[in-house]
This record gives sequence, structure tokens and C-alpha cells, in this order.
Amino acid sequence: MRSSTTTISRPHGLTTWRRHFLRDVIHGLRRPQKEVPCKYFYDERGSALFDEICELDEYYLTRTELAILDRYAPEMAAALGADCALIEFGSGSGLKTRLLLDQLQEPRAYLPIDIADEPLERSARELAGRFPGLAILPVHADFTGPLLIPETGDPGARRVVYFPGSTIGNATPDEAVALLRQTADLCGRAGGLVLGADLRKDPVVLEAAYNDRQGITALFNLNILVRINRELGGDFAIDQFAHRAFYNTAEGRIEMHLVSRVPQTVLVAGQAVRFARDETIHTENSYKYAPARMREMVAAAGWTLTKKWSDSNDLFALWLLD
Repeated sequence: MRSSTTTISRPHGLTTWRRHFLRDVIHGLRRPQKEVPCKYFYDERGSALFDEICELDEYYLTRTELAILDRYAPEMAAALGADCALIEFGSGSGLKTRLLLDQLQEPRAYLPIDIADEPLERSARELAGRFPGLAILPVHADFTGPLLIPETGDPGARRVVYFPGSTIGNATPDEAVALLRQTADLCGRAGGLVLGADLRKDPVVLEAAYNDRQGITALFNLNILVRINRELGGDFAIDQFAHRAFYNTAEGRIEMHLVSRVPQTVLVAGQAVRFARDETIHTENSYKYAPARMREMVAAAGWTLTKKWSDSNDLFALWLLD
């Protein structure tokens, strides 16, 4: 690692965050199919619940991805090259990041981007202790929107985006292509992308992963209402909503919803929202990809898919894009 002093920048974007949250919630709850963007799951409590989900027996995704990283991180690091600036979308706790940073040769900087500011800062501090001398520049932002990336000292350094997990699956296929195009612009002609994606498999396995026996995923889903109450003046009665997750075969995705148990009216920032019994708020999609579909999507976004790393059961994959 470099011998220069580790730097942790101030996160960007805090001043307008609540206004955007309110706008998206009100707009979503006025739609015929009510919805709230899944990015708002990740306040501090939501991030902690997601970390618990990652440890569940039913949730194969994280342990499978960690096993892939444990086996192939040296190969990934060699493909990314020395002296790169590593930008991570949705950095979370940074657990996966450590496996890759351990193998990178003289990385110029690490720039984690996350929507949850407190977990972002905590992870940045922990990684600063583990990698002394590495410039760590956390950015509090929604990576699907315009990004202001701090300078790393050399405008010619190769930018590589690390987008682990299955977050790309939260976007519709058209949104995913748009995000990959935006990422290509961010990285520049010499840049690269390591992209995680969950693969298509038996719907029984998929539905179990989002309906765990302990009910942690249900708490995670319901926490978005808790957050609306706390931050936007909502008055949701949390016990009057139930978690529902199922595999939509026609769309190739898991859907998560919150189901109103009774007819009710809820206030959000003084605005009334009416629910019929069994009416739902659509809170998340998680698309599952066949390799052929991934290749089509990557090509449409202007990338070249050069490598796939997967587990022996082909449950999950990390893809190298150039």
C-alpha cells in the first residue's frame, strides 16, 4: 500500500437528502401500484438488519459471493491492475471489499459510495485502520444519480468500479442498462467494472431466501415504514402491514411488497394516503439473470464482458467488464 496519510473525506449530499426522500415517497404512494424505492431501506437500522440477513441460512447470496472472492480475488486484482482508483457502489460494511483490497497492487485510492451515511463512515474508519496509507474517500450519495467523485491525485489513474452483491437486480433491465452506461462514463475509456449478479435458479430456493424463518427479512421490509414515520412525519401503524415476497416467473424477479391488512388511511407529511385491504406497497425487485441475458445487457451499455467468476453450483457470479 502507499505510504501517504490515509484520508477520509466528508460525505457529500447530506443537505438535500430528506427532500428527495419525501418527494420519492409521496410520488410512489400516489401511483396505482403504490411503491417506495428500495434504496430507502438503508438507514442505520435497515443496514444492520441487512447484515443479519446476510448471515441467514436461507440467504445463499452473501456466503456464495464471499466464497467466490476468497478463491478468485487474486485473479480479479491482477485483471484490474496496479495503481487503480477503486470506486465501490453500495459499499455497506466493507466485508467483501477487504478481500479485494488485500490483493490489489498499490491502489491509488478507495472511494466507497453508499446511501447510508453512518454505516459508510464506520466502514471507512475500519478500513482505514486495516489499510494504513490508503486514501479512503467516502461519498454519501445515491450512485444511480449524478456523482461528484473526489480527486485522487492523478486524473490519468485507471478508475475501476466494484459493484458487488446483487444490487443491479433491483433495477429494471432498462434501468440497469442506463446505470451501466452511466458507470462507463464515470470510468472512462480505460476503466473497468466488477459486477455482481444473482443467477436464475429454482424458485423454491429464491423464495426461501426472501422469506426466512426468523422473519428478519420481514423486519427489514417493514423498517422502511418505520423510517417514513420517523423522518417524514408518517403515522403508519406498522402492525397493520405484512411482508410478502414471491418469485415473478414472467419477469424473472423476486418481488417484495408490504400488504395492508385492513382498509386504512395513513398520513405522510400531512398528506393522506388510502389503502384498501390487501393493497400493497411494492418495495423491491430483485432480477435474476441468465448468462445470455447478462451478455445482452452489458453489450447494450457499451461494455465488453471479459470474464465470469462463479461458484460450482452457478448460484451467483461476478463479471469483469472492460
